Amino acid sequence: MPTFLDLGVPAPLANVLAREGKTEAFPIQTDTLPDSLAGKDVLGRGRTGSGKTIAFALPLVARLSGAFASSRSTGRPRGLVLAPTRELATQIAATIQPLAAAAGLTVTTVFGGVSQKPQETALRNGVDIVVACPGRLEDLMKQGVVRLDRVEITVLDEADHMADLGFLPGVTRILTATPQGGQRMLFSATLDRGVDGLVRKFLRDEVRHEIDDQSVPQGEMTHRVFLVSDEEKADLVKHLASGRGRRILFTRTKHQAKKLAKVLTAAGIPSVDLHGNLSQSARERNLAAFSADPAKGGVRVLVATDVAARGVHVDEVELVVHVDPPMEHKA
Repeated sequence: MPTFLDLGVPAPLANVLAREGKTEAFPIQTDTLPDSLAGKDVLGRGRTGSGKTIAFALPLVARLSGAFASSRSTGRPRGLVLAPTRELATQIAATIQPLAAAAGLTVTTVFGGVSQKPQETALRNGVDIVVACPGRLEDLMKQGVVRLDRVEITVLDEADHMADLGFLPGVTRILTATPQGGQRMLFSATLDRGVDGLVRKFLRDEVRHEIDDQSVPQGEMTHRVFLVSDEEKADLVKHLASGRGRRILFTRTKHQAKKLAKVLTAAGIPSVDLHGNLSQSARERNLAAFSADPAKGGVRVLVATDVAARGVHVDEVELVVHVDPPMEHKA
C-alpha cells in the first residue's frame, strides 16, 4: 500500500496522520488523492467506513494552505463540508481539526439543536473551514452571518443520505451560492434519489472513483436472521442486549428507541438512546457514555434510530441488532 507521502500529501499533514498511526492509505484515498490534491472535481462512491473523511480532509487542508493560503475574512469561509447529521459533522470536524491546526487553518461546525451564538462568534472572528448541516447553514446565510462567495472547495458527504432526509433542495441552494470555478468533491454510496442531478449540475469534468465493499476494513462479520413471534421478540432482544461487549440496537422510530432503552435499563442492562428528539447535549452525552470504558462508567448498549447508522464511529462494537427491519436497504 502506498504511503500518504507517496501520494503527494504535504509532509506536515502526513506527519499528523503518522502520529495517529496512519501511514498507509486506504484504497479510496489511494485512488482519489492524486486527483483531489491536483484540484480536480471528484465523485467518490464508497460506503461508510471506507476512509473517505481523510480522503477529502487532506486535499481540503492542503489546497487552502501553503502557497494557496489567503487571508481570513469575517463570515466568509474558503472551505465548506456539508454533512447530513450533527454526529457526522462533529466527527468530520474532529478529523479535519489536527490537520488544519498543522497548516495554521481554523475549523468550526454549524448545525441546529444548539445555540447559534457560538457559531456566529466563530464565523465573525473569521474561519477557514466550515463543517455544516444544511438547515442551520441556510439560516445563517439568510441572516447574513455567513457568505459563501469565497468558498474555494466544497465537499458533500453522504449525498444519498442527504437525499433520503429531504435536504437536496437546501443543498442545491447552498451549492449555487458557492463560486462556479471552485473545486467540488461529492461522496455517496449510491447515485439515486436526485444525487445524479447534483453531480450533473455542480461537478465539472469530475474524476469518478468507485470503491467496492471488499475494500472496507470490516473484519469478520456474520449476519443472522431470527424469525420469532411478538411474544418471543422482547425476550430475544433482551438476551441479545445483555453481555460484555458493546452492542448497538436499531429501532425504526424515536419513540421506540427511547422506550427500549428504558425497558433494558429497568431490566438491569444499562442503555442509552440516540435519536433526533434529544437535545444536542443529550446526544453527545449519551454517545460519550457508549464510547467510554465500561469499567469507568461507560454504557455497553446504544439504542438508536438510523441517525447513528452513518458517520458515528465507535470502536469494538461486538453486535448490531436491527430490532425492526430498516425502512430501506441502505440503512
